[in-house]
Amino acid sequence: MGLNPEEVSSIIKKEVQSYETKLEMESVGTVLQVGDGIARIWGLEDAMMSELIEFPNNIMGLVLNLEEDNVGAAIFGSANDIKEGDTVRRTGKVAQVPVGDALIGRVVNPIGQPLDGKGPIVTDKFRILEGNAPNVVQRQPVKEPVQTGLKAIDSMIPIGRGQRELIIGDRQTGKTALAIDTIINQKGGDIFCIYVAIGQKASTVAKVVKILEGFGAMEYTTVVAANASDPAPMQFIAPYAGCTMGEEFLYTGRHAVVIYDDLSKHAQAYRQLSLLLRRPPGREAYPGDIFYLHSRLLERAAKLKDDLGGGSLTALPVIETQAGDVSAYIPTNVISITDGQIFLESDLFFSGIRPAINVGISVSRVGGNAQTKAMKKVAGSLRLDLAQYRELAAFAQFGSDLDEVTQRQLTRGEKMVELLKQGQYVPMSLSRQVMIIWNGVNGYLDNIPTKRIADYEKGFSEFCAQKFPDIEHAITKEKDLSADTIAKLKQAVEQFKEQFVKK
Repeated sequence: MGLNPEEVSSIIKKEVQSYETKLEMESVGTVLQVGDGIARIWGLEDAMMSELIEFPNNIMGLVLNLEEDNVGAAIFGSANDIKEGDTVRRTGKVAQVPVGDALIGRVVNPIGQPLDGKGPIVTDKFRILEGNAPNVVQRQPVKEPVQTGLKAIDSMIPIGRGQRELIIGDRQTGKTALAIDTIINQKGGDIFCIYVAIGQKASTVAKVVKILEGFGAMEYTTVVAANASDPAPMQFIAPYAGCTMGEEFLYTGRHAVVIYDDLSKHAQAYRQLSLLLRRPPGREAYPGDIFYLHSRLLERAAKLKDDLGGGSLTALPVIETQAGDVSAYIPTNVISITDGQIFLESDLFFSGIRPAINVGISVSRVGGNAQTKAMKKVAGSLRLDLAQYRELAAFAQFGSDLDEVTQRQLTRGEKMVELLKQGQYVPMSLSRQVMIIWNGVNGYLDNIPTKRIADYEKGFSEFCAQKFPDIEHAITKEKDLSADTIAKLKQAVEQFKEQFVKK
């Protein structure tokens, strides 16, 4: 069969017309040194700070150091699969994580990969890891409360939406329990929760997830876990990943609370990275920018103006102290960045006062503005009463003859301390807190034996739910204590005390 030259020439013409010369340039580098989650790379002259780079086997890294002749990068994954001489490619992208409703109810690692075995996370929304904090003009003052369900906090150290409230204390004083109670208390509300576990045992994180599932709290919660076995770079980006996921709610006009548990381990992970990158060590071997590490994270918590959607992101960072030393380097840094702190004391914890909150040191600098009128009315003098009680109790140990006024103050203080005790994972509604604190502040518990106060509290709540349900309903609806509600409360207390004393 002979070839038709015209056909051949027409095919060649078509091919020539459609042929395009493309010159593709790719920026690549070579691994000089690798180990301990850090790689030094030669040849990436045009790499950007915080840019994602790709190692062999689909392992990603983050550029942290830009030096004259090499680039220092943190590796997200196992460094065992990377060796000297490997080729590294730029991606041209800044580190980002998946965000959105697809992450609600999931347990993920800091780069958004699922850890719960529930399949892939399907979302087309991504946000950059190190986003800018809202500026002064975009914010509005804190004026709505985040109810924790804990009497001691909601009454004396209230937390507002958009606030940054530090939870600080020694190990095993109930810091995580306080955070979990806050998450559980958001059930049925409009606040989404993000729990960031940094450098904790995998078994501890699994326990937290199980508790949250048991209370139905995973329906509105995302858990970001960088476990103790994960490399330092993963622990370093974990809080930023959690904050970025929370910002999706903030910028879509919704409300979120992010718990960073804990930032002491985060600072240690960053110190490890910095020393390996040969940055000069400062105080306690931490790098000079350790303050900036946490300030740029916590500054992203905000309450946006209404014309920007009115969303809020509340940050609850956790810091672990050594032997109650709040004046150490990292604790003082974080205290100066936050809007107040809840200090948990081991002496109080072991003496049975739980939550073990030291009222003297703990403070909320803006949360009082967000407190409901009802709680303000009943808890106004509570903090002062407790502070005076502590002082008098110290003096009372030395003297036996006390005047009547002092005796009354000591009795009142003792009852209030007992009243503010609360079991784990049993958060209370605002209305019930107001009702029981009103009892204590107005002296209705002064003649009740201290041991029976817990029974009184439980019985009174049940009694009101049956006989006076409109009291709770009125407080919930009005968020205030009207004269009518107070009159009903007095009536309820008189009727209940009559039958309680007879028991």
